[in-house]
Amino acid sequence: MKKEEVVEAIVLAKHAKELSWEEIASSLGRGSVWVTSACLGMNSMPEDVAEQTCALFDLPEGAKAALMQYPTKAWSWDVPQDPLIYRLYEVVGVYGETLKQVIQEKFGDGIMSAIDFEMYVEKKEDPKGDRVVLTMDGKFLPYKTW
Repeated sequence: MKKEEVVEAIVLAKHAKELSWEEIASSLGRGSVWVTSACLGMNSMPEDVAEQTCALFDLPEGAKAALMQYPTKAWSWDVPQDPLIYRLYEVVGVYGETLKQVIQEKFGDGIMSAIDFEMYVEKKEDPKGDRVVLTMDGKFLPYKTW
C-alpha cells in the first residue's frame, strides 16, 4: 500500500469508529500530536505502534509497512486556504522574525529542532471564550563553526 492510501483508510476508520485523536493516542500509548501526525503520514511509526495502529483500524495487508516508511515531508508553498492552518501560517508570518530574534538572543545563533521536538495542544477555558494553548518544545541546536 501507498502511504496516502493508508492515511485515507485511517481517516475513514477513525470516523466510522467515532474515535478522537486523543482516544487513538491513548490506546497507542503516545502523544496525540505525534500520533495524529504519523496517522496523517508526516512521521514514520516504529514497528510496534504500526502493528497496534493496524489492529485498531483493521487495516489491510501492507499498511504496516507504509506506516513504518520514512515520509517525505513536503507541503505546498501556496498560502493555506483552511482558516485554522492559515492563522498558524499568519502567526509565523507576523511573529516569525520576532521569535527568531528572541530565541537567538536567549540561546545564541542556532535553530529549534523539529526532530528532537514535542508539541502539545491544550484547551484553556475562559469566560470570554476558550483559548488554544500550543506548546512547542524543541531542542536548541547551535550553528557550529569549523
